Formats: sequence, C-alpha cells, structure tokens
Amino acid sequence: MADQAAVAQGHPDSPAPAESAPPGQHGKVGFLTLALGSVGVVYGDIGTSPLYAFREALATAREDGILTNQEVYGVASLIIWTLTAIVTIKYVTIILRMDNNGEGGSLSLMALARKATGGSAIVFALGMVGAALFYGDAMITPAISVLSAVEGLKLVTPAFTPYILPITIAIILGMFLVQSHGTARVATFFGPIMVVFFLTIGLSAIPHIWAAPRVFHAINPYYAVEYLIEHGHGALIALGAVFLAVTGSEALFADLGHFGRKPIQRAWLYLVFPCLALNYFGQAALVLHDPEAASDPFFRLVPEWGLLPLVLLATCATVIAGQANITGAFSMSRQAVQLGILPRLEIRHTSETHSGQIYLPQINSLLLVGVLVLVLAFKSSSALASAYGIAVTGTMLITGAMGFIVARRVWGWSLLRTSVVLLPFLLLEFVFLGANLAKLFEGGYVPLLLAAFLVLLMATWVKGTRVLFDKTRKTDVPLVELVGMLARSPPHRVKGTAIFLTSDPATAPSALLHNLKHNKVLHERNVVLTVRAADTPRVPSEDRIVMEHVGDAFWKVEMTFGYMETPNIPRSLALLRKLGFKFDIMGTSFFLSRRSIRPAVRSSMPVWQDKLFIALARSASDATDFFQIPTGRVVEVGTQVTI
Repeated sequence: MADQAAVAQGHPDSPAPAESAPPGQHGKVGFLTLALGSVGVVYGDIGTSPLYAFREALATAREDGILTNQEVYGVASLIIWTLTAIVTIKYVTIILRMDNNGEGGSLSLMALARKATGGSAIVFALGMVGAALFYGDAMITPAISVLSAVEGLKLVTPAFTPYILPITIAIILGMFLVQSHGTARVATFFGPIMVVFFLTIGLSAIPHIWAAPRVFHAINPYYAVEYLIEHGHGALIALGAVFLAVTGSEALFADLGHFGRKPIQRAWLYLVFPCLALNYFGQAALVLHDPEAASDPFFRLVPEWGLLPLVLLATCATVIAGQANITGAFSMSRQAVQLGILPRLEIRHTSETHSGQIYLPQINSLLLVGVLVLVLAFKSSSALASAYGIAVTGTMLITGAMGFIVARRVWGWSLLRTSVVLLPFLLLEFVFLGANLAKLFEGGYVPLLLAAFLVLLMATWVKGTRVLFDKTRKTDVPLVELVGMLARSPPHRVKGTAIFLTSDPATAPSALLHNLKHNKVLHERNVVLTVRAADTPRVPSEDRIVMEHVGDAFWKVEMTFGYMETPNIPRSLALLRKLGFKFDIMGTSFFLSRRSIRPAVRSSMPVWQDKLFIALARSASDATDFFQIPTGRVVEVGTQVTI
C-alpha cells in the first residue's frame, strides 16, 4: 500500500476525519435550533433507556416472587440518583467543560490528555481501549433499543410474538442500508420526534404519579441505600440493570463539537431529565398500584388505545438512537485513523453543504453484521441487557480517568481538589463495573471479547507502522546529502513541479530515488511533502503550511491538519502562493510510494501479528482518494519491504 509507514501518528497516508463546522460558528445558528438538534442526536440513546432499565432492575427484586413497596422505592431511588450523579453532575457539569478546542469525545479527550502529559503511552492505550469499547456500545445500542420497542407489539396482541425478531431485523437492515444515502433530510425530524417522545413519556406518567404520590419517597436516597444493604448479592445484580438508565451519557460529550456545551446542558436540564425522571417515577407508581405491571411497566403507562401509537413512537425513537450511534462510530473511526490507531478507511461525504456528514462503508458493514449477530444470538432485550452495561461502564471509567489528567495538567487543579471532585465518580463507576461483571457469563463477555479484538487490531497497526517506519528509515538516504550530490552531478531537468509524499522529511522519499534511478530526470521544482496530524480538531489556514528551501530546486513542506479535518492537498498547496512559491496543479505531478509488504525471516513481531498487520495494510484505502489528489496527476512507484 502507498507509504504504509506513513500511517501511524498522522503520517501522510493517513486520512483525516471530515471537517465540521468550527465551534465558533455555533453562535450563528439559533440556540433553540442547536438545543433541538441535541435532543435528537445526543439524547436518543439515554432517552430510550426507560423502555428496559426499570423493568430489568425490578426483575432482580422480583426473583423471590414478592415485590414490596420499599423495593420499588429503592430501585426508583437508585435510578434517579444515578442519573443525577453521573449524567447531571459528572457529564453535564464537569466533563462537558473538558473540550479540545470545542470538540469532545474520548479520542478528543485522549489527544488533550496526551498532549498535557508529553505523549504518554498509557493515555494513548486508554484512548484505544475507550474507542474499542465505544464500538461495542455502537453495536449493542441499536440491537437492544429496537428489540425493546418492537417487543411492545406483544402487548398490543400476542399474535405479534413470532414476528418480533423478523420486524426487528427488517428495521435494523433499513437503518444501515440508508446510511450510504446520507441522513441530512431525515435528520431534520430527529429533534422534533424526540421532543414529542420525551413529552409523551413524561406526560403519560403523570396520571399514575397523581394516583400514587407516595412514589416521591424515592427522592430520599435512604431507600437506595436500604435496598443495597438488604439485598446483598442481589443488589449488585440490580445495580447492573440500574446502570442501563445512564447508557448514552457518553453521547453528551462526543457530540459537543456539533451542538456546543450550553445547548446540550439546557436540553438536559429543562426537557430530557425532567421527562425521564417523571417516566421512572410513573413506572414506579404504576408498579406500586399494580405489581403485575412490573413485567413491562413502560408500555403499560398508557391506556390500551394508546399502546400501538406509543410502540410506533418508541420504535422511531430507537431508530434515532441507533442512527446517532452509527454516525458516532463513523466520527470515532475517522478520528482513530487520523490519530494513527486504525488504517485508512474509505470516507464518503453524503452532503454537499455539511462536510461533517460522512459514510464509512467498511465500518457500516461491520456494525450491521455485529448488530444482526447480537439480535439473533440473544433474541430479547432482557438477554441483551446483560451485555450492555460493561461496554458503557468501561467507556465512562476511561473518560473519568482521562478527565482526572486533564483537570490536573490542563486546568491546573491541585491533587486534593481533583481527587475530591472526580474520584467519587470513578469509585461509583467501579462499583457499577463490578455489578455488570456479575453478568459476565450471561452475555457480558460479548463487549469484552469485541473490545479485546479491536484493541489487538489497533495495537498491531500502531506497532506495525512503527516497525515499518524504523526499518525503511535504515536504508534511506538523508535528503540534504542527496541534494548535495545532485548539485554536483545534476541530472536532466524537465519542466514542472514534482511533489513527493513522505512521512520522514529528513530522508529522501523512495519515490524520488526510484524516479532518479529509472527515469534519470529531475523536475524544475521538487517538493518533499509531509502531512501531519495535530492534537487539535482543526488547524487555521495560516498555520497549515510550513516551507523550507533546502537546496537548488528542492523545498520541504510540512502540511498540518486537525483530527476533525479531511486533508485536501491540492487546495492546501495553493497556500504556497502566499509564500512566494508558484504552484499550478496542471504543471504538478504527485509521486507516491506503493509498498508491497512481506514478513521478514526475523521480525520484531510474532508471525501471526506480521500477517495481521499485512492484512490491515492491504485493506487500507487508496491514499490518492483521501488526499483528494487528481488521479491524472499521480505517479505511483512500487517497492517491496519486509517487516
């Protein structure tokens, strides 16, 4: 593949994420529009948690066949206070402030923490694990959300029972198949639909709360503590289910760059949290009045005539939640590639006006297969609930750990202040992780196996690109030395500009050496171009290009892109004109090395890892497309390298 050594850590053949609107432009868009958009995108996942979270938490309390009022109060109290502590205080109040130049998400936080720690390998590893767990979340969320909504059809009539799985699979297939066409048009309805959904689940709870106002006893955390003390091991299992109420919290931070901190905060405080709290109180009040309703309290909140409309509305909400996770996986993938964690992936833009709307066919296909396997393997939302919590808890713990570093190193907080503010959340999430690990053999192993496999792929890619880079560097010729040799014995000159892409500007690119060896010519102007990835989301155009004249007819150019940008080399090279360099795309040829990688007899990696790296390298997409270089201006020079 072209310049495989250049992929890791922002090397030139690494693609970058698609560009999105700079945070500074948020003010130009109506605040209410941004808040409405955040309701549709950010809160889809956490908004559909009431479909199964309270039901699964109660299931543990009902194992002895008896459900007491104190147990209902205890479960409701646990959910309300978990929402308050983790979402309202940790994410909405604290983590949302840890932006990386306006961008959020675990990889953005990793880039910020890594920069603050001088490139810590531990922080980089945490970022890889967090990204791997996020993919597990992105697979489980569509599966459990759509299943839980479609299962409501059983309450409409038992005749629907045999069709639950086929309907779920059909919806999931449709959700993934439309990705290639973009979601710009339907996305405009996401916000309004989710607003209707939140208002519906909140208002439908009020009659039941009115009939059983004693449910507000659950506000007292005493009932949560009492439940945990009295139920022993059963309380640990219940905590795993309670945690389902806060799945989707990471989306608040991940979509920070799209909507801004204040719109996300206001949407949570004034709409989403009140409606979720009302719904959980309503489910608890319903079960207090009718314990038999504990088998499916969410759909039983509405009268019989409202059941089918609620099922349809909930299905729409789960599709929106799944859609948000899929697009989140696309964004995560493009950042991972730019940061050198994954090989190049094909990125297609699905909107002419919004460059942040992208489609990654490889990721889309992998997610679709994963979601379908989960649905067919677990067959019900209750069974999937066991697998859900571990991925989400792990991601939250990693976010909290990197947040601790940012608070200390970037914000300058004292160790005491950081510990007092953030350690309680880390301890709480460790408790939830332990609770979810209790269901390890009931399905919890699924996200762990998936994450372990993805971490292995990422670690192999990072290590392999480093080995390849080091190996090729040993045989390279220093650029300054080559320029001096050519000055003493100049070859035949041809008109135009030649641009040679390389990851190491200190050495002569292999494409340049091969061009001299076989064609025995040199262009009038020769540019050795290196593309770098910054630890910031975007790089201003005035900082994009750095040029250095290294000798007769030779220049070194370093081009830097943020991890939220897509490199466009021809467009960026036009900036050279401001530096006095005459650039004409029609008189320019781009030279890229296409390396064929073979395993060496003695390698620094095991044989299986060599083969895995070579397979990943071969699957990487073409560099010409990623850098948006006109194919008619590209010359590829093939070489063979062993690792």
